[in-house]
Amino acid sequence: MGDHEGLPVRCRRRNPHRTGRPSPFGVGNLAESASFLDQQNEETGPVTSINTFVAPEGKEAEVVAAWTDDAEDMKKSGCLLSVQLYRDIGGNRLFTNVAVWKSTEHLRAAVAAPEFASHLAGYSAGTVAHPHLYQKFAVEGICEGE
Repeated sequence: MGDHEGLPVRCRRRNPHRTGRPSPFGVGNLAESASFLDQQNEETGPVTSINTFVAPEGKEAEVVAAWTDDAEDMKKSGCLLSVQLYRDIGGNRLFTNVAVWKSTEHLRAAVAAPEFASHLAGYSAGTVAHPHLYQKFAVEGICEGE
């Protein structure tokens, strides 16, 4: 699918958020060998983005509002198959976003859209995200893989 062939128009834009525009996000890396950006270079799909993020103290409502705006826009794009937000039950200000994308190409195109950069700016300063990509993995007799 080179050159964004077959992607919805909303998902065909280039990556303006790499223009040096400040982001309130800090990004952590869960894996030693491949960062979230490195993972997006793999041509595969569907993929599941699991992003655990920490809201700054007292800013949980603002972070949820920013996530809601972002998720609503991504759902409209046609690139996102499903999305679910989870909240920590221990009072640790932790949230986990589980989003299933048609492919890494769809995800790359979606995060390259100007809307994505503007949504990032809506998060409270000090928000720290730990995104990582996964695919379903088959375990015989227990669960299906891709």
